[in-house]
Amino acid sequence: MADLIKKGAAELGALIASGETSAAEVAEAHLDRVAAVDGQLKAFLHIDRDAVLAQARSIDERRAAGEKLGPLAGVPVAHKDVFTTTDMPTTAGSKILEGWRPPYDATITRRLREAGLVILGKTNMDEFAMGSSTENSAFGPSHNPWDLGRIPGGSSGGSSAAVAGYEAPLSTGTDTGGSIRQPASVTGIVGAKPTYGGSSRYGVIAFASSLDTPGPFARNVLDAALLHEAFSGHDPMDSTSVPEAVPPVVEAARRADVNGLRVGVVKEFAGEGGQAGVHARFNETVELLESLGAKVVEVSCPNFEYALHAYYLIAPSEASSNLARFDAMRYGLRVGDDGTRSAEEVMALTRAEGFGPEVKRRIMLGTYALSSGYYDAYYGKAQQVRTLIKRDFDRAFEQVDVLVSPTTPTTAFPIGERADDPMAMYLADLWTIPANLTGNPAISVPCGLADEDGLPVGLQVMAPVLADDRVYRVGAAVEKALEDRWGGPLLAKAPELGEGK
Repeated sequence: MADLIKKGAAELGALIASGETSAAEVAEAHLDRVAAVDGQLKAFLHIDRDAVLAQARSIDERRAAGEKLGPLAGVPVAHKDVFTTTDMPTTAGSKILEGWRPPYDATITRRLREAGLVILGKTNMDEFAMGSSTENSAFGPSHNPWDLGRIPGGSSGGSSAAVAGYEAPLSTGTDTGGSIRQPASVTGIVGAKPTYGGSSRYGVIAFASSLDTPGPFARNVLDAALLHEAFSGHDPMDSTSVPEAVPPVVEAARRADVNGLRVGVVKEFAGEGGQAGVHARFNETVELLESLGAKVVEVSCPNFEYALHAYYLIAPSEASSNLARFDAMRYGLRVGDDGTRSAEEVMALTRAEGFGPEVKRRIMLGTYALSSGYYDAYYGKAQQVRTLIKRDFDRAFEQVDVLVSPTTPTTAFPIGERADDPMAMYLADLWTIPANLTGNPAISVPCGLADEDGLPVGLQVMAPVLADDRVYRVGAAVEKALEDRWGGPLLAKAPELGEGK
């Protein structure tokens, strides 16, 4: 059964459907893999082996009874610990929610179950999705399978590590400022951010409500598209959910053709300011797109350079509001409730102990930005910049069909290197944030290894709102051409776990 862990989700789904293997056998193979390597990766916060096998056997029984199931039925998926789950704890990587069992499933959790996916467990993450390295998790950092001394990205670092480390063929994440695309880039896998509102936020523990976007991780573009399709679509429980149908992402991934497509290179992200090896692989991939028949032009988006500054006013402001609900009164941690203290004192003690340093930093930043006398100067101005960035996208998409850039300025950095330098940490999302501010879909696909360190580099593809299929079409074409050149997927070049670098 060991060879099952190297197969993709679409292939596993087909094998299970044909009867060549069973959902239970596939689940057991992945559980064995987790048992063997998660001590090194620390990708998971919760796994219940018996419950996982029960899920898988239920899928096998439904199929045996003649029930028609979807293409991912029986395929394991690792689930970011920001989605509520009635049968597993949901902590958002925070001590303030340690051990909390929600009374309801997130819409995406429910849709995973309805599609027949087997939820392996809950993955590690930066606390309340605030971070780019998973080092802000209250339960310790996850590790990059390419080099255990380096970060797997964040905030969805547990999800990216699980897929890159062959613990699961699929995983879920959320992308608020790049928290799917950046981890995908640094671990050599595929990660997509759907159009804002295209995937439901109901049951996602909120960080920044106008930015949070659930999306898929996978080891190839088609698998990511299949998962995207399985859990997306209108949700009346989410007031920001778009009513339009899910774009034809699976069809686009299978098309894998860019002939005649107009591809815009974002001038502001293609020059200086990043690792030389990242730019080298990006430039080679742009040449590849041209060789595949795409028309490549340079596009200027001058306001993109202000995106990081606007984001770090808008996101903390929304976090300040959203995290006020963790008050020690209704659920989660409660500290100092000995009968002698007031509710206010208990609340203060609980929040002081339950929240980590980065969460406290962002709450304070956001509270300040929203305070009387500063609201217009900070939060209001940031929203105006957001509008300017949207106009940049609108002008760009009058000229081209998609935009491309490197996903991140650097490859995976060592654990601890930026822990005491918040600004350096924030720069990891420099090139992913614009798409979050405007709600545009985007994807990161592997495009090679940097010369300096032999670590993965990602290509980011961005498209107009509700044109998610375009990012999959371009991503699949790049993936196919590069795998033909490499003789297989980039992940095959990763060292075996335990060898490190």
